[in-house]
Amino acid sequence: MFFPIGDDNIEGGHPAVFSFLFLIVNTGIFLLQLSMPHGVQAGFVETYGAIPAEISNGIDLETLVSSMFLHGSWMHLIGNMLYLWIFADNIEAIIGNFRFLLFYLAGGIAAGLIQVAISPNSAVPCIGASGAISAVMGAYFVMFPKSRVRMVFILFLSAFYIPAWVFLGFWFLLQLSSGYQVLGMAEIDAGGVAWWAHIGGFVFGLLMGAVFRQRFVTDRNIRYS
Repeated sequence: MFFPIGDDNIEGGHPAVFSFLFLIVNTGIFLLQLSMPHGVQAGFVETYGAIPAEISNGIDLETLVSSMFLHGSWMHLIGNMLYLWIFADNIEAIIGNFRFLLFYLAGGIAAGLIQVAISPNSAVPCIGASGAISAVMGAYFVMFPKSRVRMVFILFLSAFYIPAWVFLGFWFLLQLSSGYQVLGMAEIDAGGVAWWAHIGGFVFGLLMGAVFRQRFVTDRNIRYS
């Protein structure tokens, strides 16, 4: 088994203010969830999670945002925060803090709407930052294809690098494959993973990444440390 642990960081640019802030906020809210009694925690998720059946009827639209900051387990949180830590800072460094804030939130909303479109009658709350982070990954694919992602192979405790476009392209193909397989399935059969939020977020990121690349990316500001 192997997984990413880092990437080539670009030199200079804007500080990763919101990339770091989102990591802190997500972790803080998850710790708050854990501090609640089980029944209260379930109600918290029901209240602030995005329920497709409600969203599709124009109810509780604000949960498309609040749901991005909830997580269901330590593994859910750690996986999302790892990918946020690896891929978000380069994008924020290039496009700026406020643009990154808007992009991240818009990516999460777009991802949530795609999931709602795929399962409009679902009463299961969708939670997690993965839709927004998928948008970050999609933008990274377009903006920094020549960057390298550092991987660690757990079995041998060895690290190696692969091009970002290879890692992200393979990741997206896995999401597409899984998303296709669960079309029409009940949530319990689909394993509780919002695959189409991942897909929708990534595609949104691809589109916005193309805009960002044209406007902000030059040979001078893509120098890796």
